[in-house]
Amino acid sequence: MQIDGRTEVIAHLGYPTHAFKAPLVYNPYFEAAGINAVVVPMACRAEHFPALLPRLFELDNVRGALITMPHKVSVLALLDELTPTARVAGACNAVKRLPDGRLAGDQFDGAGFVRGLQRKGFATAGARTLVVGAGGVGSAIAASLAAAGAAQLALFDTNEASVDALAQRLRTVFPQVGVVTGQRDPAGFDLVVNATPLGMQPGDPLPVDVARIAPGAFVGEVVMRTEKTAFLRAAEARGCRIQVGTDMLFEMIPPYLEFFGYPTTTAERLRELARLPVTTEEIA
Repeated sequence: MQIDGRTEVIAHLGYPTHAFKAPLVYNPYFEAAGINAVVVPMACRAEHFPALLPRLFELDNVRGALITMPHKVSVLALLDELTPTARVAGACNAVKRLPDGRLAGDQFDGAGFVRGLQRKGFATAGARTLVVGAGGVGSAIAASLAAAGAAQLALFDTNEASVDALAQRLRTVFPQVGVVTGQRDPAGFDLVVNATPLGMQPGDPLPVDVARIAPGAFVGEVVMRTEKTAFLRAAEARGCRIQVGTDMLFEMIPPYLEFFGYPTTTAERLRELARLPVTTEEIA
């Protein structure tokens, strides 16, 4: 890909950068689509981030920034505008400069997960959902499900403070959604989501009792170490429809492109062009 004096930069900010996957997806697409832009990994330690972010956006050819760990939470205090989804998630993974110079942020982990469900025919409106894991990704998924019209959100996490805080944010921003906490029995739910790291290592316990999931339910996963985790294989054997972890990665990029004002594409096209290794363990 050619870089010249008109190339726009999307900074990929995090630390460390060795596991970053976004450049291996965005840049092949930019090249194929003839978009004069490039995603550049920038290794920024946490202590330098508050000073760097506003200075970075003083550069006229910086179109935006992808934000990943350890900055997804701390970036909130540096922004002028946040979407409801980012406020509920308590994290942000995309920043752009508005025409008036203010910085705006959004969160697309959950958007990618929900878009994947919807494109598979799952009706999010009115759905009864269980999300196990209330960390950054789980909070984002819960926020996006609420925004997509879920009727009920049951939340579980071993960290009770985290799940209670998430539940309170959801009730404040999405009062129409029924939010409950403290149980992870999947019986009776239309959608069951594993948003924990369980499944990253061989022999990990399953996040819920799969035998309690209704055979007609939909089961989703965020772990990307393998295409189908033990949890998904068990759910599929029970007759459930499933969504693999990497679907979230590819489905979140089209709304990212829209956020930055670039021509968008499909998850299928991104998969076709991506130069990812065989396994993907970390998302953008």
